Amino acid sequence: MAELDPMTITAIMFVSMLGLMAIGAPLAWALMISGMGSAYLMFGAGGLDLLLASAYETMDNFLLVALPLFIFMGLVLERSGITDDLFEMIHKLVGGLPGGLGVGTVLICAIIAAMAGVSGAATVSLGIIALPAMLKRSYDKRLVTGTIMAGGALGFLIPPSVLMIIYAFLSRDSVGKLFAAGLIPGLMLAGIYIAYILIRCRLNPELGPPTPKAERVNGMEKLKSLRHLIGPGLLVGVVLGGIVGGVTSPSEASAIGAAGALLIAALRRQVDLAMLSSVLQTTAKLMGMLIWIAIAAVFFSKIYVGLGAGMMVQDLIDDYSLSPHAVIIAMLVSYFLLGMFLDDFAIIFITVPLYIPVVRELGFDTVWFAVLFILSMQSAYLTPPFGYNLFYMRSVAPKEVSIVDIYMSALPFVALQILGLALVVIFPGIALWLPSLLF
Repeated sequence: MAELDPMTITAIMFVSMLGLMAIGAPLAWALMISGMGSAYLMFGAGGLDLLLASAYETMDNFLLVALPLFIFMGLVLERSGITDDLFEMIHKLVGGLPGGLGVGTVLICAIIAAMAGVSGAATVSLGIIALPAMLKRSYDKRLVTGTIMAGGALGFLIPPSVLMIIYAFLSRDSVGKLFAAGLIPGLMLAGIYIAYILIRCRLNPELGPPTPKAERVNGMEKLKSLRHLIGPGLLVGVVLGGIVGGVTSPSEASAIGAAGALLIAALRRQVDLAMLSSVLQTTAKLMGMLIWIAIAAVFFSKIYVGLGAGMMVQDLIDDYSLSPHAVIIAMLVSYFLLGMFLDDFAIIFITVPLYIPVVRELGFDTVWFAVLFILSMQSAYLTPPFGYNLFYMRSVAPKEVSIVDIYMSALPFVALQILGLALVVIFPGIALWLPSLLF
């Protein structure tokens, strides 16, 4: 059995992993079992020592301390009711414009992304608060649901992004550089969404009618409504400013963010034992899942690298005379396809250890590739059959919004995300200008 060639063992690894996932095995166990079997085939019983080394390497990384704290911060803010105040503010500021509430929804999603770092927080919160309010004001249900789902996916890109922290753990890139790289593309994508909403509602005002004059407020009331930005603005400024400015490490900034989120929730009188218990239990469950996946994925990738995966991919590139950009595009297509069936954590742990050495070998910046990966994951979250934001929206949408409406509403925004992805591929400076300026 030890004489099996690397290609055969590679096939065994991936077929067994996918087979285990197909029958319902959790990702961590699918990676662990297929990795252990392959390690035994390659190195005998001694190959299992790699599992111990992988567990130690994963748990010894201080960067992972930031994950539970950023998750805790996002959950506390989600339960603090801050989204209600932000939507009230947007209603007063831009509700009088055709499509104004849709534009405001994108802005709120960007703000929540900068506070929470995950996609689900904005999608669920605004699905509960903004969706019924806009439907009540005769907004087109497909425009509204698509806007909320696409805006929610900005949590992947606008820092502090949990997915970027995991990418940095796997690629050994600077978290500060990744956060800086994601900021301008994230704002650009939000701007593309806003332009799309405004143009559609200008051409057809019935899609997003302005709020009635009786609900509009004067300039002083608009100015007063901006007070709801003080708490989120200070929190985002301190957390991101500390990381990007080099004052704090991501782990230290995450602790400040968690404390700040608790302070905001306490000032809003939303902190009690039931809320803390729920947030802590959810954080523990998510981190338990992530740590097991991380250990299994590091182990799996060590086996795969030991097989000479980088050389096999390089040989494939040479055999077909692929240009460097063609290889990058093939990787992005693979992300788009994998996103239809696997979640973002599965994709990042399986592919990044394989792709990053190839990206470096081709002479590309791995920080730039990180932004491309995140943009691909945003599209994956909106594409059926496994788009998570589709499921989040279905869980909170009223009965009048059918699953067909949800699927159809996502399509224009997937096209806009692909446009944003293409712009970053063609103009890498969109992602790399800010990191080069700050670092």
